[in-house]
Amino acid sequence: MIDTHSHIYEPEFCTDREDVIQRAREAGVEHILLPNINADSIAPMLELCHCHPDYCHPMLGLHPTDVKPDTYLQELSDMEDLLTVPNHPYIAIGEVGLDYYWDKSNAKEQEAAFRMQIEWAVRHHLPLVIHARSAHQQLVAAMTEYRDEALTGIFHCFGGTADEALELLQFPGFALGIGGVVTYKKSILPESLAIVPLERIVLETDAPYLAPVPYRGKRNESAFIVEVLRKIAYIYNVSEQEVESITNDNARRIFPRINMLQGIVHSKKYT
Repeated sequence: MIDTHSHIYEPEFCTDREDVIQRAREAGVEHILLPNINADSIAPMLELCHCHPDYCHPMLGLHPTDVKPDTYLQELSDMEDLLTVPNHPYIAIGEVGLDYYWDKSNAKEQEAAFRMQIEWAVRHHLPLVIHARSAHQQLVAAMTEYRDEALTGIFHCFGGTADEALELLQFPGFALGIGGVVTYKKSILPESLAIVPLERIVLETDAPYLAPVPYRGKRNESAFIVEVLRKIAYIYNVSEQEVESITNDNARRIFPRINMLQGIVHSKKYT
């Protein structure tokens, strides 16, 4: 299994991070992909990758809820400079996108930051890992502007309707990231996924958030991705081995630098 979205570099894991890594390995997790959220998270993320090369892989991006009107342009400029370093370790642009759930006062800046980071993906030939909350139509509109750019990536933490899934699947290089929400009793995902080919999904945890049943309400971790896999196998009426094989292939196709960077030790020099 490949956990395509996990924040185990965050402070919630400061007391047992190595145990979390070990449990993930024992559960069968082959790789953990780490989306960045802001300038402050780069160093701890890279430190974790330095300690676990070939296992933990970093992304680079500014999360929409971290877009501050007074500072985001400089923060983005500094981040893109990191992508110009030869042999940089970043496997994707993420976690980026739009989030109007808590606050729409910075909507203009969020949209500008999102477009800037889409253009990073184009210039640097990297996939996008996209967060969207209460902003589905705005997301589709922004992505449509770049339809001809052969972009690839993940629509992270998909939890929408079948119609929303169809709108996102119109972008052929993208897959839907499915996590713990699929296991929730009131989730609409089992019905929505009826129209989604297994070849268009990847597994994720979003640790420490959105732990699956039977861990709901607790701190999520990468080892819990087993519960997501089991639920997906049930929904698609296939074996767990088939889900693992197909979703692993999907993740490797979207994130080719996982394989390209094998053996390269991630270093603090990239910060």
